[in-house]
Amino acid sequence: MRPCQPQQATMSQRILNSAKQTPATTQRHHPSPPQPPPKLGRRAAAAAIAIAAAPALLLSISPASSKAQEAEAAPAPAPSCLAELPVTAKAFLDVSIGGEPAGRITVGLFGDAAPAGASRFLSLVTGVGYRRKEFVKIVPGYVQHSGVVSYPAIPAVTDRLAAEAEAVRARCGAVHAAAGAVSIVVRDPSLPPPKPKLVARGGKLEVEEEQAGVVPNGTEFVVTTEAAPELDASAVLVGRVLDGMDVVAKIAAVPTVRDNTASPYFRVAKLIGDKRAVVAERGFNRPYTKILVTNCGVLS
Repeated sequence: MRPCQPQQATMSQRILNSAKQTPATTQRHHPSPPQPPPKLGRRAAAAAIAIAAAPALLLSISPASSKAQEAEAAPAPAPSCLAELPVTAKAFLDVSIGGEPAGRITVGLFGDAAPAGASRFLSLVTGVGYRRKEFVKIVPGYVQHSGVVSYPAIPAVTDRLAAEAEAVRARCGAVHAAAGAVSIVVRDPSLPPPKPKLVARGGKLEVEEEQAGVVPNGTEFVVTTEAAPELDASAVLVGRVLDGMDVVAKIAAVPTVRDNTASPYFRVAKLIGDKRAVVAERGFNRPYTKILVTNCGVLS
């Protein structure tokens, strides 16, 4: 018989050789050279730049925090001096809402503290000034009357009223810190600054300033329903409501057009001076129901 040990060694060697793994050959992949970017036309390049810049622009003008957070951060309003200023004259405004009588608002005017503003208001409640004109804006804090649109904006008049507004503010501090304040609008801080433009006149080119939007003409007035400190920079205090705050509350309760000023698209349009944004803004917060001053005048 043949010995079995060499056979066993040969089989073991085969098993060991089969267990060894042959190292896999590594294939090197050479990256392909970068392809040059496609060439863009002028319009496509401008669109790409606008799309790239849009997120940063929208973030830079993102809407402010909620009104609740602003109310928590804002300090408490200072006491108003409405009750301290002497009343020198009285006027009345009869109001209708949706064609139905809503009541009368009696206004006491501050002829000593704001002589130009009080005189302006008295002249507009007589004749055809405020009669048959509408309340056009209702926001938290105040209601606003359209005034007399046909009156031109005379810088000498509005500048004098603006100077008087600063004098009253220096005397009282917080002017619109309570309900019942009656003021004439003399400025609109939301309007963009005027832009220069070239105008051909008499065969020559001249530079003029073009104002987007409507500049206040010193006839619109507001009545506060609560503290409205934002009015201090745009309106001159002329008086206070002596009677008829219930009528003012009825006006403030009328449903209005939704305010869309927080939209980033509207803010971009306003930022670049798009006239359509200015026109659209005048429709925000407008009452759905017609609110008229049916009669007005001076009380003895």
